[in-house]
Amino acid sequence: MIKSNPIDHDEFLSIIEELIHNKTVQEMKKYRQHYETTCFDHCYMVSYYCYLICKKYHLDYISATRAGMLHDLFLYDWRVREPNRKGLHAFTHGKTACDNASKLFDLTQKEKDMILTHMWPVTIQFPTSIEGLILTFVDKYCATSETLDVIKSKMFMKKAFRYAYVFFSFLMIRF
Repeated sequence: MIKSNPIDHDEFLSIIEELIHNKTVQEMKKYRQHYETTCFDHCYMVSYYCYLICKKYHLDYISATRAGMLHDLFLYDWRVREPNRKGLHAFTHGKTACDNASKLFDLTQKEKDMILTHMWPVTIQFPTSIEGLILTFVDKYCATSETLDVIKSKMFMKKAFRYAYVFFSFLMIRF
């Protein structure tokens, strides 16, 4: 885990303040991304890790932070197939997110490219900047982490139920 200090966190928030208070960006809270994680929370974490990594290595951390916050601004439940949506979500949502973000904010070309290419290697579009590559890997890291958290909690629950069953069975036999 990367450590940060409160000053870093304040700077991070100042970079995405305009984004996270936007009504449309707030709508990302309505959609689940990975199990219990909302699209907003996923993007927030991706944005934060991109900020920390890019700042540490003296890269364009502002573009990385902004693109991280907007990379999944697609505003639909990707688990529900809709006839008006063309193509599979994994292959198309980068473009959808970029189009949505471009309508709301003045994005740099680098930010647009980072959003468009964040699904590499699923898509063949390779990021054109080191920051874009970092966003791609941070996105995969966060998605994996969010998924594993749910799997671990479900495994714990199964184990807890198993022990509870044995315990209560033992109690029933004793009485």
